Amino acid sequence: MPKMKTKSGAKKRFRTTGTGKLVANVAHKRHRLVSKPQKMKRKARGTMILADGDARQVLKYMPYARG
Repeated sequence: MPKMKTKSGAKKRFRTTGTGKLVANVAHKRHRLVSKPQKMKRKARGTMILADGDARQVLKYMPYARG
């Protein structure tokens, strides 16, 4: 059986923590920042841990993320 390939788009957007959770960048921080509230921009600064349902979908594209 051949090895499963990791999708290159997924490996650029997500990474795993030491405990195996998936981390992603927060959305809505790319353009039109003048019209967005400061609170929204502050929350979108860093990264977020994906919810379990979202992480399950992403793990289909990253077969070796949890080894």
